[in-house]
Amino acid sequence: MSKPAYYLVNGITVYRILAVFVLILLIMQHHWHVFRWLLLLSFLTDAIDGFLARRYGVISKAGAVLDSIGDDLTVAVAITGLLVFDPTFFRRQLVVIIILASLYVMQTVAALVKYGQLTSFHTWLAKIAAVSQGVFLVAVFFIERLPMLLFYIAAVCTGLDLIEEIVMVFVLQHWKADVKGIFSIKKKT
Repeated sequence: MSKPAYYLVNGITVYRILAVFVLILLIMQHHWHVFRWLLLLSFLTDAIDGFLARRYGVISKAGAVLDSIGDDLTVAVAITGLLVFDPTFFRRQLVVIIILASLYVMQTVAALVKYGQLTSFHTWLAKIAAVSQGVFLVAVFFIERLPMLLFYIAAVCTGLDLIEEIVMVFVLQHWKADVKGIFSIKKKT
């Protein structure tokens, strides 16, 4: 493992975590123009750090955990921005949001009870869900008319990802990072 590449990849991930605090300040001050560009940068750096980690073989347990924290915080701050930017969206989509939030809480609690930490599976479905979430959440701040089709695609992908991760928590006896998906576990057992 190359030390400079390791520090670069994890530095990009730490940037995403620290950027959340700046994004929160931008939300509080209603600086939507700057918020949306920094949010876009955060989502793009998520793709970049994952690519670089695989390219240079600097995949580690700490990096996987940091990446998951960065992912969750970036999505959370984007959702917070959407809540402040368009609160009626949440009222109209309350059922979908409650279902997704419930699945997320179930997955998180199951992982904490079983492994004593959050999961960092990074499955193919999780990557698809992350891309669809990022596309929707960035589009909300760049497109005048709210792209509801993108929301429903992201919601379905996220729901399927969370269900898969809940099942994986029950199937995998020990914590493991970077699992391709539930079907890859079945092939190995």
